[in-house]
Formats: sequence, C-alpha cells, structure tokens
Amino acid sequence: MSEDILYKKDQHSLHAGDYRYAIVAARFNAFIVDRLLEGAVNALKDAGAGDAQITVARVPGAFEIPLTCLKFAESGRVDAVIALGCVIRGDTPHFDYVCTESARGISTVALQYKLPVIYGILTTDDIRQAEARAGITASANKGADAANAAMEMLALYAGLREMS
Repeated sequence: MSEDILYKKDQHSLHAGDYRYAIVAARFNAFIVDRLLEGAVNALKDAGAGDAQITVARVPGAFEIPLTCLKFAESGRVDAVIALGCVIRGDTPHFDYVCTESARGISTVALQYKLPVIYGILTTDDIRQAEARAGITASANKGADAANAAMEMLALYAGLREMS
C-alpha cells in the first residue's frame, strides 16, 4: 500500500473552494426532495460556498435528471453536479426502470465528462425510509451527504492533478 494518501476525509475538513456546483433536483416527491436540496445547499454553504457558486435546476422527476446533468457537464461551467431525487417503490415495475436508468445516465455523464456527478437519488421501499434519509424522521440527510461527496471528490481530483 502506498504511503501517498491524496485525500483522507478524517484529516481534512471539507471545503467548497472556488468550485462551481450544479444541483439537479426532481420535483416529483417534492416533500422529500426539498429536504435533500436544503441539506445539500446548507452543506455547501457551511463549507464556504457562496450563492454564486451554486446553481439549482428543478426537473419533473428522477428520469429527467441525467439529461440535465449532461447539459451542465457540457456547459463547462460547473466542477461538480449533484443529482437529487426520490423514487419510492410502488406496485409496478416502474420503480426498477426509473432507478436503473437514472443511475446509468448519471454514471455515463460522470465518465464521459470526467467530473463528479453525485448520485443523491433515494431509492426506497416506502415513504418511511425516504423520510428518514431526508432528515425528516432522523438526523441524517442524504442531500448533505451528496454535497459532501462532491467536495471530497473535487479535493481528491485536485490532489491527483498536483501529482501530475
């Protein structure tokens, strides 16, 4: 194992830096996604991001998130994209299609544009699970976790550039 650790979360506090962040948030299940969005924005601001560094785009649902992430990546105007949504299992296979395709699309954008595109879409079996992950009935907020992951990945990438 190499002694060169580029970024270790417990050794560095997260900082938004001068990076620009796009947050793509679904309107479907807004009572959950709004809390995720609030958590993500607060995490970025707590880490020093100003309003001008954060752009929020609302889309109809989780299926529309990947294309909007792609548009942000193509623009070259953001350093990371955070995808937020909530898909709750129902009685039809619709859940499986939306979850699979949104994950595939987001991954494709990240690989194609070589920038962090963070998957912050909740995929839960019921509303109770979604509420807990959004910080409604528990203290954790997966939106904040997604924003933290974006900052962590940008710090890692900065360390990789310094090694080049």
